[in-house]
Amino acid sequence: MGLALPSVAQESVAQESPPDLPRLAIDAENVSVIGVSSGGYMATQLAVAWPERFVGLGVLGTGPWACAQGALSLALGQCMGDRLGSPDLGQLSQRLQDFRRRDLVGDADELAEMRVFIWHGEEDETVLPSLGKALVAQFDEWLADPAEQLRLLVSEDAGHGWPVAARSDTPVTALAECDEGGGTHLLGCNLDIAGRMLNWLHGDLTRPTGDEPEGRLLRFDQAAFDTKGFADSGYSFIPEACQEGDCGLTVALHGCGMGAEQIGEAFVRHSGLNEWAAANHHVVLYPQAQTSLPNPQGCWDWWGFAESTWQLNPLHDSRQGTQLSGLMAMIDRLQQTPER
Repeated sequence: MGLALPSVAQESVAQESPPDLPRLAIDAENVSVIGVSSGGYMATQLAVAWPERFVGLGVLGTGPWACAQGALSLALGQCMGDRLGSPDLGQLSQRLQDFRRRDLVGDADELAEMRVFIWHGEEDETVLPSLGKALVAQFDEWLADPAEQLRLLVSEDAGHGWPVAARSDTPVTALAECDEGGGTHLLGCNLDIAGRMLNWLHGDLTRPTGDEPEGRLLRFDQAAFDTKGFADSGYSFIPEACQEGDCGLTVALHGCGMGAEQIGEAFVRHSGLNEWAAANHHVVLYPQAQTSLPNPQGCWDWWGFAESTWQLNPLHDSRQGTQLSGLMAMIDRLQQTPER
């Protein structure tokens, strides 16, 4: 995905050392995971690995589960474009069955109960729209009642990224052209994808007012989770009403080039999620991936780079995945009762 906006990112880096991720007694029955691009691939991996922990999954600009199978060549040539042909869904189904026999993913009955929201832009040239349809085909087989649980939304004239309906206080520099992407990959499409997605995953929600969302955007210490590929700091939006516990949670995973290291706080402030969270007693967790030599765009590990140096067959898309385990540890922390 796109390049950095250095001036904004440098402001974030200059902040003092962040505190630990707080314990907020989050409602364990009201948790969703969503993501865009590499974050969408990662969100799907998380939901399939631990379906009993999530009520819903939302993804944007993403292809089928386990598409890369631990190979960067497949990630580039078959899971983003079609240079190596289309993903073999039968082969991916066999991978899922093998993982399930080895207790590396969750129970099929738990996965069958999930609600799923999938969005793709018709002009997406980074992850082809046909790959989003392949993900739909997978969930058509996995869900108990796809007609009631699965929603696909395809937007004409939209490219690769996260569509937003800009507010009056949204900086122009935070937005990219709807059909082109680039920059922050927050697409100025006049589409509140955050609201569409959260309402599908969590039921009818209270519409936010036009006011600034009441809550705090907390930058927290990710180093405590000691996970390869994680940045030093992550973010969480915590509404004022959630300080005492019993709020819902959405884990929101940015795409490649969309972390705070590259675009500052554009995604964590202007995705539209915070407004809906504040109006509905909901916490948003924004984990952050880090750039590195094997991962120069700061993507989430959906192809196995965190394990491929020491595993012949990386299990990045299973319960043993390094980054999946780190993300679950963050959720566990938020669900713990605050210390008095």
